[in-house]
Amino acid sequence: MNPMLNIAVTAARNAGDIIVKHLNHLDRLTVTSKDRNDYVSEVDRQAEDEIIAVIRKSFPGHGILAEESGQHPGKDEYQWIIDPLDGTTNFLHSFPQFAVSIALQHKGKLEQAVIYDPMRQELFTASRGGGAFLDNRRIRVTNQKGLEGALLGTGFPYKDMQHLDAYLGMFRAMITDVAGIRRPGSAALDLAYVAAGRFDGFWEIGLNPWDIAAGILLVREAGGLIGDLAGGHSHLESGNIVAATPKLFPAMLREIRPHLTDALKS
Repeated sequence: MNPMLNIAVTAARNAGDIIVKHLNHLDRLTVTSKDRNDYVSEVDRQAEDEIIAVIRKSFPGHGILAEESGQHPGKDEYQWIIDPLDGTTNFLHSFPQFAVSIALQHKGKLEQAVIYDPMRQELFTASRGGGAFLDNRRIRVTNQKGLEGALLGTGFPYKDMQHLDAYLGMFRAMITDVAGIRRPGSAALDLAYVAAGRFDGFWEIGLNPWDIAAGILLVREAGGLIGDLAGGHSHLESGNIVAATPKLFPAMLREIRPHLTDALKS
């Protein structure tokens, strides 16, 4: 395993231990609202502090972008992108769908990725050019060729409602053809599930880099395609993302295209 990936795995597992330790004491947690329907708990912050400490010990010169503490400048061209608890709302309701997400970017390219599900103890990893893995077993996207019979993941708008009508149009267009659409509540795990063949495709609007950076690399290394809602490459910056098997990807874009507003086209 790549040494940098190995450090990310250690950090993710340590953070996962912190998260699980607090599951039976949710009533004692201090929870604050960052925005509409967007919460942070002391567990998020403790898990993030642990991840940063593990990374800083081995790579003190690397930059870090973390959900809770923001930008930590570095002295070189490496940047870690961290979500210590993707699916905080699920966690706070004891709904067992949340994960730790850690990605490493070098000169703008995603190089390493870890998504760790502490409830199932499933570890998804990827290195650029080295493939994607679940618990050391190689994973690939499915062979799904179109919408008919596909199982898709998505995320409903819950903070910013300006794109709700556009999203509902996309949802309506997709659901008439597919086998089903699921909304589990953790974009990091949704993307990991595309990589592992549990979902055939996924789309969502308005995500953050820490939600999707690791998942983007996982899907690519598992043979899938990733883009923004118009099929371009602004997904990491815009947070508007489509991920799918190579043949399903264009089919999803065709259904999405009629519902794109000007604000969603880039």
